[in-house]
Amino acid sequence: MTDLHDLSAVVHVHSTYSDGTATVAELIAAARGSGAGAVLLTDHDTLAARREGWAGTHDGVTVIVGTEVTWKRGHYLAFGVGGEIPHVGRSAVEIAAAVREAGGVGFAAHPFSQGGSMLVPALTRRIVLPHGWPALEQPGGCDGIELWSVTTDAAEGWRTPAAAARWLRDPVAATASGPPQQHLRIWDALSAHRRVPALGGLDGHAPGVRIRGRVRSPLSHARTFGLLRTHLLLDRPLSEGRDPDADEATIVAALRVGSTWLSRPLVAPADGARFWAELADGSYVPMGGEAIVATGARSVLRVRLPRAAELLVVRDGETFMRADGATLEAPVTGAGVYRLEARVGGALWLLSNPVHLRERGR
Repeated sequence: MTDLHDLSAVVHVHSTYSDGTATVAELIAAARGSGAGAVLLTDHDTLAARREGWAGTHDGVTVIVGTEVTWKRGHYLAFGVGGEIPHVGRSAVEIAAAVREAGGVGFAAHPFSQGGSMLVPALTRRIVLPHGWPALEQPGGCDGIELWSVTTDAAEGWRTPAAAARWLRDPVAATASGPPQQHLRIWDALSAHRRVPALGGLDGHAPGVRIRGRVRSPLSHARTFGLLRTHLLLDRPLSEGRDPDADEATIVAALRVGSTWLSRPLVAPADGARFWAELADGSYVPMGGEAIVATGARSVLRVRLPRAAELLVVRDGETFMRADGATLEAPVTGAGVYRLEARVGGALWLLSNPVHLRERGR
C-alpha cells in the first residue's frame, strides 16, 4: 500500500466548450488555488478541449478531458475515450457499451436524480428536471456511478427560495453530512452483487455572468472546488506533463477499479489515507478490489489515515463497527462488502470505495 500515489481531483466540471461559464484556463487556476492536482473536465458531448490542446498538465494541474454523454433520459460521464460518443437512438446499456468499446470507463452522472420543485407563493415551479440513469441494475448498464453530485443533489433538495439561499450562503456547512443517505443505500445494494466504483462530482458550471472578463457566480469554482474531491490512489506517479497519454491512462485505471476516496478537503487533506483488507494467506485486497474467500475465513480490515477521525465501518449496508483514531485493524469473518466513513467533529471527511470479499458462487 505504500507504493500508491495520491492525487486530489475535481470531477464533473464544465467549461465554455459547452455550458460552463469559466474557460479551461480559469478552471486550472481555480484548481491550483484550491489545492487540487487535477481537473476531470466533462463538457457535454464534446472533446473540443482535447483537440485544442488542453489535455495534459498546465501550471501543475493535470487536465483529463472526458465528456458527459447527454442522452435524453440521463447523462453518462466518459473518461479515456478518444472521440465523442454518439447517443441518438441508443439505449443506456448501449451507451455504456460504446464507452467501453472506445477503451474508456463510464460513470452514471447524478444517477439517482428525480428532479426538484420549488414552492413559491401560489406556485410550484420545477427547477431541476429528472435526469437519473435508468440502467443501474441492468448488466453492463454502467461501469460506475457518481455517488454524490454536489450541486445537482443540493438543487433537487431545495423546496423554497430560503432553503436555496441558506445553502448558497454556506455550502461548506450544507454539505457536512455527506451524500444523501438514500444514495448510499442504493449503492450498498448494488455493491452486494457486483463492483460499482463510485466517484464524487461537482456538476460544476459556475452559473452566472461574465463582467469585465471575470465570472460572477454564486457557485464559483473558487467556492465549490473545496467542497468535494475524488481522491485517487494511483499505481504510479504522474509524469508532470512529460507523458500526458500515460498520465491519462493511470488516472483512468484508478477510476476503473474504484481506487478512489470521496474526500472533503476543507475538513482535512486526504493524502496518505489507505483502506484495505489483508487475507489469511497474507495477500491484500485494496480499496475497490475484490477477492474470493472461503466460508468462515478470517481476514483483517486495515485503515491508515493522516489524522484521527470518527470511523464507521459499514458491512453489506449495515453498521459493522465504530471507532476513533487514525488507524484501525478489524478482524472479519467470511464474506462481506465493507466501506469506511471518516468524520471529524461530525462532519464527513472521507468516504471509501468498498473492499469486496465474496464467497465462491455468490
